[in-house]
Amino acid sequence: MKIWCFSCFIFGKEEEEEEDNKAMKEGVSENEGETKGNFGNNEEDTEAALRDLRQERYGQESMRWTDEMNRAMQRARSGFGGDGGGATNWGEMGPGFEEEGQFVAPPLALRSSAFCTSWLGRGENSGSSSAVTEAAGSCNEGCDRDAHNKRARVNSCSNDCHYAAVMASGAGNSTPSADRHLGLRKSSSTPSNNDIFYHNFMWNNNSDDNPFDSDGARDDGDDSITSKSEDLEVRMDLTDDLLHMVFSFLDHVNLCQAAKVCRQWRAASSHEDFWRCLNFENRNISVEQFEDMSRRYPNATEVNIYGAPAIHLLVMEALFSLRNLETLTVGKGLLGDPFFVALGDCIMLKSLNVNDATLGSGIQEIPISHDRLCHLQLTKCRVMRISVRCPQLETLSLKRSNMAQAVLNCPLLHLLDIGSCHKLTDAAIRSAAISCPQLESIDMSNCSCVSDETLREIALTCANLHILNASYCPNISLESVRLPMLTVLKLHSCEGITSASMSAIAYSYMLEVLELDNCSLLTSVSLDLPRLQNIRLVHCRKFADLNLQSIMLSSIMLSNCPALHRINITSNSLQKLALQKQENLTTLALQCQYLQEVDLTDCESLTNSICEVFSDGGGCPMLKSLVLDNCETLTAVRFHSTSLVSLSLVGCRAITALDLACPSLELVCLDGCDHLEEASFCPVALRSLNLGICPKLKILSIEAPSMVSLELKGCGVLSEASINCPLLTSLDASFCSQLKDDCLSATTASCPLIGSLILMSCPSVGSDGLLSLQRLPHLSVLDLSYTFLMNLQPVFDSCLQLKVLKLQACKYLTDTSLEPLYKDGALPALQELDLSYGTLCQFAIEELLACCRHLTHLSLNGCVNMHDLNWGCSGGQLSELPGKISSPALFSHENIPVPIEQPNRLLQNLNCVGCPNIRKVVIPAVALCLHLSSLNLSLSANLKEVDVVCFDLYFLNLSNCCSLEILKLECPRLTSLFLQSCNIDEGVVEAAISQCGMLETLDVRFCPKICSISMGRLRATCPSLKRIFSSLSPS
Repeated sequence: MKIWCFSCFIFGKEEEEEEDNKAMKEGVSENEGETKGNFGNNEEDTEAALRDLRQERYGQESMRWTDEMNRAMQRARSGFGGDGGGATNWGEMGPGFEEEGQFVAPPLALRSSAFCTSWLGRGENSGSSSAVTEAAGSCNEGCDRDAHNKRARVNSCSNDCHYAAVMASGAGNSTPSADRHLGLRKSSSTPSNNDIFYHNFMWNNNSDDNPFDSDGARDDGDDSITSKSEDLEVRMDLTDDLLHMVFSFLDHVNLCQAAKVCRQWRAASSHEDFWRCLNFENRNISVEQFEDMSRRYPNATEVNIYGAPAIHLLVMEALFSLRNLETLTVGKGLLGDPFFVALGDCIMLKSLNVNDATLGSGIQEIPISHDRLCHLQLTKCRVMRISVRCPQLETLSLKRSNMAQAVLNCPLLHLLDIGSCHKLTDAAIRSAAISCPQLESIDMSNCSCVSDETLREIALTCANLHILNASYCPNISLESVRLPMLTVLKLHSCEGITSASMSAIAYSYMLEVLELDNCSLLTSVSLDLPRLQNIRLVHCRKFADLNLQSIMLSSIMLSNCPALHRINITSNSLQKLALQKQENLTTLALQCQYLQEVDLTDCESLTNSICEVFSDGGGCPMLKSLVLDNCETLTAVRFHSTSLVSLSLVGCRAITALDLACPSLELVCLDGCDHLEEASFCPVALRSLNLGICPKLKILSIEAPSMVSLELKGCGVLSEASINCPLLTSLDASFCSQLKDDCLSATTASCPLIGSLILMSCPSVGSDGLLSLQRLPHLSVLDLSYTFLMNLQPVFDSCLQLKVLKLQACKYLTDTSLEPLYKDGALPALQELDLSYGTLCQFAIEELLACCRHLTHLSLNGCVNMHDLNWGCSGGQLSELPGKISSPALFSHENIPVPIEQPNRLLQNLNCVGCPNIRKVVIPAVALCLHLSSLNLSLSANLKEVDVVCFDLYFLNLSNCCSLEILKLECPRLTSLFLQSCNIDEGVVEAAISQCGMLETLDVRFCPKICSISMGRLRATCPSLKRIFSSLSPS
């Protein structure tokens, strides 16, 4: 059920009283004859009569509005129901709503009565549409009359905006979200963004035309009606202080949007604290609009009119109207001479930014004089000469301006930027700089005319100069230039800087930052600067020798210096050193007490002596990470470090010997070290190690108290291995063809926690080595595939907890090798057995399948002696069932054998892939394969018949069984059936899948007897099918 709340719109009371008084007076004049005797000429009696008539009229209209409201609500309930046949706009919903969505309310007393009545009448049934039409017609005249004089309490900045509110429906009604919130419908004419921005400014502060007070009510008239409606009024009660705090985080555009909400928000958003900065950057604002803004906010302190049209007129208006202006930003236009004349009258101005502008006519000198200006920025300006007289000026930027002369009279100036002023001569730069004795920072980059003489004059005059940027100045060499207070020196691409210049730089004992990128003639740097923290040497083609002594040095950037061959660094603050791609670096000496990370990737000329630098006593006692990737000249690496945690030797193909005595080492990368022959890790803190990438490894020694995983896969020549890892749980020694019994025995003695042991293709392991496995009480996985074992008795005796045993391609095992499994109950915990590609006879396989009912996974792939798989009616032995029963005497009570109770089979996965002699597979219900879930018989070329009754089977693969003719399935949980390349009839497949009610995937690709039109019948036979893979018609 929907409830319409009309109390959200509070209208002015004065208009109502005027209309009511007018109507009352008309009524009095019409009945003057009748009431003259009663009222006479007494004014008090007249007023009393007016009040009585007004109350009587209000009472009548209250009853009429109540009845009409009830009808309208009932119409709305039926119209907004699920049938979609109700009203589609406000005009159809009843009185109080016009076509455009503007609400026209009755007098407050009637609205209150209607609201109460609608609330009490929530449960009434839906009314007829004729009742709504009658109600709308009866009040149409009154609604039209009220619409001219009443204004809603909620307003927006546009007179074309109309509001409508509908309360959410009750339980059981489904109403779209558009019917549940306050909707705003805007006028079809939409102004531009700039116009909206300006008009929002105007509307925020148009208090003269606003008949409403700050609380949203009208200023005039009695407050009695407003006070009566406070309980019914829906509004956001936020204090002005709270709104002020929230609005302080909004920019001007969002403030204008917030001003559209209500009068309180409009008044809060127009506070002058939010309009101290008038930002009209790149906005199309006219002079008249700017004048209006200046009048409304005369206390604005910051103005930005960069990119605005007619900037000269706008800036002149700003200077004359905003007497408290402190920051002014202009640009993209012409600034005439009157602007610079009037600049002095703006006494509060502190910062002036002019960008990309033409100053004056471009031929005469432009004077800038101001007593309080502190920051002046003239960038990309077009002017011939400029004269600046600002006694309080602190920073001046003339960057990228094409002036030829700059006269400065700024005694307090401490920052001067004349970068890329190509037309300034050497004399002009010297004159400008020495006229400012308090200079602390000067940027003269890209001023190609600067000479050493100018720098010497500046050094003598500006004793407090701390920052000098002379990049791209080809004529300076700094010889005989002394700048003792300098802290930052940038000399990018200075062709005159050579090794002789370092003697002049050495006098700058306060220097902290030195940048020498692209100094093509620089060959060596030798500096002893106690405060130096950062040095850059990038793309110095002839640079060969670096010698730095600085206890505060924390950052070194060396890159693309192909001639560099020697580095000597002393620092107590350096923590990270990256010297990548220094192809000729041969000597590295470091005395860095706190150095933790070193990256020497692609330093192809490093020798074995580098190991001494990073070992204990080599000058880096706190080194934790070392990267020596692709250092192809290293042959023998020996590190003895108590702090080293990570070592990377990726791609060091020449290393043949590795000796790591690093008790804290947790990570080592040896990818690509394919010539490693001897390796020692004693001691290390490694938890895992992969040496399978070192095929030439012969001798291995490991002492790792924390190691749990070791992989030696592919170390085909490994003959000596000493492994002392008491926590080792996994050892992979696959293809270690030289690994012998004594090595295996020593490993099992020192690593008693091994649970997984992979000895695949280890032909040298014999019975003695297998007997040592009894020292491994936790051994659960053993892989002896591709070995020459003939007797498995040592395994049966030693590995009592074994769960997985893999014997693939063990062709020397005899038929009796597995007898302890199915006769003596050996390995009672065994769950997974892999006998693929073996030579066991049919009888051994049958006995194994019949007796080892505790197996869960069995693989017999490629077993040539594997014949028909037929679990007969007894559910025990594998035997062929008789094809026909001809004598009825067989069914007599005497001839029926008493069934022997057998335990359920735990088999879950059976793989018989590529068994060429298997022709028939029969698994009846009496076989008790209650857990079999996956059966793979693919590539069995002679398989003709498959008859499976299994409740839990969900995967069956018969792909490439080209002789398959009979398929019988009773597998209610089968989900995937693969019959790819099977020469089987369509009817057989259809009958088979009819018993598989949960089948989802069927693969019949390359089945020649199944045509494309059969897909529909297959889907009809098995409705649960989701995917049918067919080479004829893809699903």
